[in-house]
Amino acid sequence: MTRTTTWTVAPQSVRSPEAVALMREYMTEIADRWFLLHEGRTTTREEVQGYVAEEPHDDLDPPHGVLLIARRDGEPVGCLGLRWFDQERGTAELKRMYVRSAARGLGAAPALLAAAEGVAREWGARRIVLDSRKDLVEAIALYARHGFVPVPRYNTPEENPYAEVWMGKELR
Repeated sequence: MTRTTTWTVAPQSVRSPEAVALMREYMTEIADRWFLLHEGRTTTREEVQGYVAEEPHDDLDPPHGVLLIARRDGEPVGCLGLRWFDQERGTAELKRMYVRSAARGLGAAPALLAAAEGVAREWGARRIVLDSRKDLVEAIALYARHGFVPVPRYNTPEENPYAEVWMGKELR
């Protein structure tokens, strides 16, 4: 017998328990990957708490943005933030893409991207941009598979000192 997975993607406050847990997991994973690559160690609990406090994610709540939560059979398994980057030019920005390891490869990331593009279109955005790090190769490959292409740097090192890759997608 084949089991069918039911995906739902819906907005949720960044302050909800599910969003807080997913954001903490996201911060832990990306910090661990950076520290393993550059210092040969993982992050401490205190370091992660500091990173979470430094980046409160308030720009992913209305009216500036939205946090989308993917659920598999009702259970939260991933998130993706979308915020206005340059509303005058119709540019939205993807932030904080994360899927729990047990749900990777099952369709959560494409569902999140499709939902974010739908929200961006509803807002009247004509383009979505994102930044990433070179070591997040899985994410970069995912974005490329979904039509994102390299674009010139659109933010400053002060805005994101870790950004090494910039991608964008025109919405139709």
